[in-house]
Amino acid sequence: MQTDRSSTAPTLLYARPGIVVTAERFSVGRTSWPVADITQLRTARGPHDRLAVRAVAVSAALIASVGLLLGFTGGLERLTAGAYLTLGAVGLLPLLLVLAGDRWRPPAHELWGRVRGAEVLLFSSDDERQFGQVTRALRRAREGARRADPPGAGPWRPTR
Repeated sequence: MQTDRSSTAPTLLYARPGIVVTAERFSVGRTSWPVADITQLRTARGPHDRLAVRAVAVSAALIASVGLLLGFTGGLERLTAGAYLTLGAVGLLPLLLVLAGDRWRPPAHELWGRVRGAEVLLFSSDDERQFGQVTRALRRAREGARRADPPGAGPWRPTR
């Protein structure tokens, strides 16, 4: 005799190693939340790479200190036009480091939500495609949870 397990098995919306989204639960690693408890989903970008931020800060400080040193010693009056162009090009180094750092190590995509009143980072990934798939799956699960629990579905209570 065969039994139909489809009625008891949760609806699987997304599954990859370490990430599972069903109609009832959202699991990332060893952490799991009931979908019905997750509200106010929002996406954000994480912080910039620390190494890139440090490289920009150090290069900007070095360039500023060289400019101050040349200004106080009177060295700016003796510089040629080529030296001024070189200083201007070197002044763009922090901007180039910012662009290169964001290109090679972009900030992670983050999915935030409220779980029982607390703001929680639910998922974070630097893979934009995977992040989009997980976000869409969780939104579909939330829509299903809202349809299953209409606002007036709880026990009746008199208004006071």
